[in-house]
Amino acid sequence: MSAPIKFAAIGIDHRHIYGMAQNMIDAGAAFVGWQTEGEPETAPGFLKRFPDVPHVSDAESLLQDPDIDLILLSGIPRDRAGWAVKAMEAGKDVMSDKPGCTTFDQLEAIRACVARTKRIWSIDFSERFEVPCATRASELVVEGAIGKVVQTIGIGPHRLNRATRPGWFFDRAAYGGILTDIASHQIDQFLHFTGSTEAEITMAQVGNFANPGDPGLQDFGELSLKSDRGHGYIRVDWYTPDALPNWGDGRLMILGTEGYIELRKYVDVGGAEGIDHLILVNGERCEKIHAANAGLPYFARLISDIRDRTETAVAQGHVFKVSELALQAQKMAEEAGA
Repeated sequence: MSAPIKFAAIGIDHRHIYGMAQNMIDAGAAFVGWQTEGEPETAPGFLKRFPDVPHVSDAESLLQDPDIDLILLSGIPRDRAGWAVKAMEAGKDVMSDKPGCTTFDQLEAIRACVARTKRIWSIDFSERFEVPCATRASELVVEGAIGKVVQTIGIGPHRLNRATRPGWFFDRAAYGGILTDIASHQIDQFLHFTGSTEAEITMAQVGNFANPGDPGLQDFGELSLKSDRGHGYIRVDWYTPDALPNWGDGRLMILGTEGYIELRKYVDVGGAEGIDHLILVNGERCEKIHAANAGLPYFARLISDIRDRTETAVAQGHVFKVSELALQAQKMAEEAGA
């Protein structure tokens, strides 16, 4: 039996690091160290979850450790690309929180580094990779349960949680803009479920309608895109009301030529309790499926990819394309609103 893949984390500024690390552990990897700058508000939660993982003061020691295979990045978004390049240059594969980069220059630097080093640059698109009902939806689409997918509608509402947000959260240059950041999830899902490798942004808008005192914050964004396989619409925001029992009522609608699927990922308001609700309607079935046990294959597949130098978790070209489209949408929206 081969030794477990070993990973370390650089930057824990976003809570997504909790799921990134725990899912890698659950898939059989060993968490062997972490480093971060300052004292992010995520630190108490991180330490509660991973009390036995050694903290190091210098990230360079993690990059130079020959036993470490994978670096997880969940620092301030504008810093992730720089650390990704450093990690790949040091011979490590990378799993980044989204967004993996915040500018076109950063994306090009990462592309060049991947081409040069042959390392893996992956992004944990958690609204697909950490959602079991999305796993089941993928299986149903492959099985032909709704025919040919022709459209996705993805919504990503989030709770602002102002009191817990660090300063960088309100800094456009630091987080990259709402479409670069949140909407990358829904762009990933559009490409995945339609089977598209290319797409075009046809409309994009951003705004700040509820937080005028924070001009750097974009609290609303929307975009449309199309490919030779289908069309998509995406809406993201920071307006989740306090009465909702979780951070956001994230949903995905997948329209096929012979039926449709709706994912009520995190809550089913007025319906069943729990999470991971999948609604399937086609010529023979009209039902709600509780899909919480469908699994999260991305993480085990990434471990295999690190060992075998394959692309079974997510294609490298897909990760590049999602990042590129998110940046294009952000640019279009901001130029239109200038």
